Amino acid sequence: MFFLLYWLNCYICHYIHILYACESGSRACGFPSPNSDYDVRFIYVHRFNKYLAIDNPASNLTFPIDDELDLHGWDLKKTLQLIRKSNTTPFEWLQSPIIYQQNAPIANQLWQLCSNFFNARGNIYHYLGIAKSALQNREGQQIGVKKLFYVLRPLLSAKWCLEKQQIAPMAITPLLTLLPDDLSQQINDIIALKATMTESTPITIDPEILLFIEQSMSKISESVQAIAEQHFKSDKLDHFFIQTLMSLK
Repeated sequence: MFFLLYWLNCYICHYIHILYACESGSRACGFPSPNSDYDVRFIYVHRFNKYLAIDNPASNLTFPIDDELDLHGWDLKKTLQLIRKSNTTPFEWLQSPIIYQQNAPIANQLWQLCSNFFNARGNIYHYLGIAKSALQNREGQQIGVKKLFYVLRPLLSAKWCLEKQQIAPMAITPLLTLLPDDLSQQINDIIALKATMTESTPITIDPEILLFIEQSMSKISESVQAIAEQHFKSDKLDHFFIQTLMSLK
């Protein structure tokens, strides 16, 4: 993995500067399978003069290496625009426990900025939508083990945003603290089982877990309607963007 990032740096060193690179998939979330992909995500800046040209520089870059490794990155300006919209993706990237490369001061400042742009209503609706969509893959009591966690983690993230009014953790371990001990233990057992099987392996959903999923979806869907929408100004993000570019010039 480090060799690949070194190769990536050599390949594009004359064009961009990588500020932060992390793992974003199930490995980072804490429930990998033996065949889990490596989903590397990075935030970068172009050379200073690129931002002064009449044409906008590339806002994203993708390097599909093979079926097991995918590299995708966003320009810092795009990242900041998404943070202003309270997009959950940069919130999650910047919490990843698996960091491949970073400019630590810039990454830390970027994460600190995120808390100023948390829109609970938008985040809850986003996570709830993912969970509901993933649950449609259920066939009776059966669902692919990967899809089950595509239900559970977003649902718990929505629950976290609703109850704590904070950005949800990326990793599933802190999210499980929202559950009763017996339910948390059941899910930890499934995480241990998932580590021994391919991601498409079907499993039977425990009735207690399914009841929790259905009741939580209903409760969160009702509760989120009372939360006001929030909109944010760009001043802090503009300042951070300009200061970052100047520091790297």
